[in-house]
Amino acid sequence: MRSLIVLASALLFAACGQAPKGIDCNTYLSSQDSGIQTGGVRMVEISTPKGKFHVWTKRIGNNPRIKVLLLHGGPGGTHEYFECFESFLPKEGIEFIEYDQLESYYSDQPNDSSLWTTEHFVEEVEQVRQALGLNKDNFYLLGHSWGGILAMEYALKYQDNLKGLIISNMVASIPAYEKYNAVLRSKMRKSLVDSLQSYENRGLYKDSVYQALVFSEYYKQHLCRLAEWPDPVNRMFKHLSEGIYVSMQGPSEFKTGGRLLHWDRSADLPKIKVPTLTIGGEFDTMDPRYMEWMSKQVQQGSYTYCPNGSHCDMWDDQAHYFPGLISFIKSVDDGSYKPTSK
Repeated sequence: MRSLIVLASALLFAACGQAPKGIDCNTYLSSQDSGIQTGGVRMVEISTPKGKFHVWTKRIGNNPRIKVLLLHGGPGGTHEYFECFESFLPKEGIEFIEYDQLESYYSDQPNDSSLWTTEHFVEEVEQVRQALGLNKDNFYLLGHSWGGILAMEYALKYQDNLKGLIISNMVASIPAYEKYNAVLRSKMRKSLVDSLQSYENRGLYKDSVYQALVFSEYYKQHLCRLAEWPDPVNRMFKHLSEGIYVSMQGPSEFKTGGRLLHWDRSADLPKIKVPTLTIGGEFDTMDPRYMEWMSKQVQQGSYTYCPNGSHCDMWDDQAHYFPGLISFIKSVDDGSYKPTSK
C-alpha cells in the first residue's frame, strides 16, 4: 500500500510539473466547493419562460485564466463523450466544465418543446456562464456538432464575454451539411443506398435493420472510426434524448427535417472577432474543407485538421485534435496567438 501511495504522489508531481507557468498543482487541484464536497458537480439554476430548471455541470481543475465550457452535440446528447478531455487538459493546467444542456440526461427534462430553440439555448449558456463566474478574461467556449451551432450563435450575440471560441466538427450552414451528406452517401454502394432509401420512403427510421445499416455503414465510417466504440460514446448514445433530437435535427443523419433545417450563419462569420479555432476531420460527417474555410471568414481564425479523424475526432484522432486545441488555448492565454487562416 505504501509503495502505491509513493507512486501516486510521484505521478501527481510529474503532472504538476507540466502545468502552465503561474498555475501550480495546489492551485489547479484546489476545491471551490463550499460545505459538502461534490467533486466539482453543480446543478445550475436557469430561468425560462416556462419556469426555473436546473442543468448539470462539473468543473475539473481550477485556473483563474483558462476556463473552457464544453457544449455537447445532439441536440439532446450529453457531456459523456467529452470524458476523454480528462486525459489531456488537466495535465496542461486547463480548467474545463462539462455541462448537460436542458432536456439532456443529467439535467432537468421538462419535455416542453417550446424551449427547444437555439434562442433558448443561447440564453441558457449565458446563465450558466454567469453562475460559474466565467468572463472575457478567462472564458473559452468549445462547441461540438450541434454544440458548434450553439457556440456560433452565442458568439454572435455575446462574444464580448469570450476570450476564445472553438468550433469543433460543425459547419456554419445546415444546407451545406445536407449537401455534403449527399456527397458521402453517393460514395456508398448502390445496393446499400437503395436499401436505405426504401426504409426512408416508408418512414421506418426506427426499424432495427435500418438503424443497423446506418450504424455499420455510416456511423462507423464517419462518426467514430474506432473498431470498438469507447464506453463514454456508447453511454452518450444510450442517453440521447430522442424527442429534442428529432424535433430540432430530424429523424436521421440522412434526413434533416427539424427546426434547424434552414439554419445558416455562413454570411455572419466575419462578425466573429474573438480568437477562433475550427476543427475538422478528414472522414467527418461535415466537410473538412468547409470548416477550414470558416476559419478564414472569422476575424482571427485558425484551423486544426485531423487527417485520421471523423466527427468524433477527439476519440479517433487524438494525436492531432488535442495538440491543436491545447496550443490554441495556451497561445490565446499568453498573448502569442496569431491567426493562421488569413
